[in-house]
Amino acid sequence: MCRALKVLCVAQDAETLGALKRATVSAEWELAPGATDEDEAIRQLHAERPHVVVVFGPFPRLVERALEAYPSLRVISDRDMSGAVVVGSSDEIRDAVKHPDGPVRS
Repeated sequence: MCRALKVLCVAQDAETLGALKRATVSAEWELAPGATDEDEAIRQLHAERPHVVVVFGPFPRLVERALEAYPSLRVISDRDMSGAVVVGSSDEIRDAVKHPDGPVRS
């Protein structure tokens, strides 16, 4: 049995998380509840087992811990962090989720 692609969004506050989830949502995958701090993100990472984590904000330790626990996890971020695909804006998130090597830029 195959399970649907699951995406976990992480941002610094509830308002930014809401905007990030709206930019990420798609009929092609399922969204995890989302987190606004590292501890909650790690808890959801283990409970929800997402395929992709979208991190907007300064969470380098989270990215490091997530990739340490799940090396095949894809991480998409708004900033340069080791192991993450960087997107220039929230408009590129869906494309980055669809394309494992990063967003397709024209």
